Amino acid sequence: MSIPTGPAGPLRFPDNFGWGAATSAYQIEGAAKEDGRGESVWDTFSRVPGRTRNGDTGDVAADHYHRYAEDLDLMRDLGLRSYRFSISWPRIQPDGTGAPNQRGLDFYRRLIDGLHDRGISPMATLFHWDLPQALQDAEGWESRDTAYRFADYADAVFRALGDRVPAWLTINEPKTVVQNGYLIGHHAPGRQDPDAAYLVAHHLQLAHGLAVDALRATGSDSRIGPALNLHPCYPAEDSPQAAAAARLYDGYENRLYLDSLLKGSYPADVLADLGPRSRMVQGIRDGDLAIISAPIDLLAVQYYTPIYVTADGGTEHRWATSEAEWQQIYPEGMYDILTRVTRDYGPIPLTITENGLPTPDTMGPDGTVDDAGRIAFLRDHLAAAHRAMAAGVPLESFHVWSLLDNFEWAEGYDQRWGLVYVDYPSQRRVLKKSATWYRSVIADAASERPPPGQPGPDGSASVSR
Repeated sequence: MSIPTGPAGPLRFPDNFGWGAATSAYQIEGAAKEDGRGESVWDTFSRVPGRTRNGDTGDVAADHYHRYAEDLDLMRDLGLRSYRFSISWPRIQPDGTGAPNQRGLDFYRRLIDGLHDRGISPMATLFHWDLPQALQDAEGWESRDTAYRFADYADAVFRALGDRVPAWLTINEPKTVVQNGYLIGHHAPGRQDPDAAYLVAHHLQLAHGLAVDALRATGSDSRIGPALNLHPCYPAEDSPQAAAAARLYDGYENRLYLDSLLKGSYPADVLADLGPRSRMVQGIRDGDLAIISAPIDLLAVQYYTPIYVTADGGTEHRWATSEAEWQQIYPEGMYDILTRVTRDYGPIPLTITENGLPTPDTMGPDGTVDDAGRIAFLRDHLAAAHRAMAAGVPLESFHVWSLLDNFEWAEGYDQRWGLVYVDYPSQRRVLKKSATWYRSVIADAASERPPPGQPGPDGSASVSR
């Protein structure tokens, strides 16, 4: 379908490229009190007056727990080859510890089997922010013990479901938990404590490494890695002061997570800025970084926005924003962050597990939803991803955020990010124009093969303009 690429002609992606979409458990499942599910920090947080827009909660969300078969058929009809979803920790361990809840495991087993039945590859995330409230009551991610409880949970899930999931993601966006949950405070658990925030960062990283070890201990052939939201940081002006500020800002945004995972060390400039008495620095124990840097099989990258850093360490906007005021629309940033990861950390296989934006979607009189802005956004970001691949980035798949309109955390249901429109009162699903566009992109990639005798590079398939 229409992905303009300039004079070079149509894009060409590998035949086995993983065209996908993504969701998370708390944002779509609903069924908050069914089949033994326990309370999560987001159940608690969203019930505090003023924490979410309109007082919205994920109690019902997109009702995916009851409508998963319908949603699986939607995925099949869109031609998805990969589906990235998350498993609800409190649905598996209501209190965050102990024997797994069989009814929770059975739901995910049905979902995974349904994906396989439809020819869609499951990519499961273990933690997408819904920490069991019982663990939060015991200091949550500020407690080192939570990382070990996460490893126990991961082990239980791997042993129950691991043979059916070819790719596992450990922690989704630890940076967002740190920044939004413990610095700004507009995500669960709603803290504003910088010293606690970076101790949380370390424990989230430790939990990731322990989960990698847990998968290896099962003897599984499944692949595993983290999911990081990475945002290129640029100096807002041409000055040594802005360059230095952008470098440190990048340390907190990107290198704090990339260096520990892939180099086995935290960036020295960030540790120096935090200071030797910070709870994070004091909380690092011998052997922790060896656990955190356990070899991974893939790195999931989530790209939404660039960051422009001023000489005084502040930020400014350079590009048009989406309905999410923090998101600047800059496709070139995707190219920059993908090529930077490969350049600085080597040719680790990459997957894009989130890329998208909210648009002001309404259903027209004819029953259609015209989200032209989303089509343009995805088209331009796919072109940037393709350019990165041409530059040598080992990118394996691309997952649109999101498959469905859903509970958008503190924004409640006001922002719509989905390819599929959800009419919340009726829970009716309606394909937006972006969904039919994406379906055509996938279909074109599957059908447009090079002519006999003229194979594309690496057995590739094309996506026409």
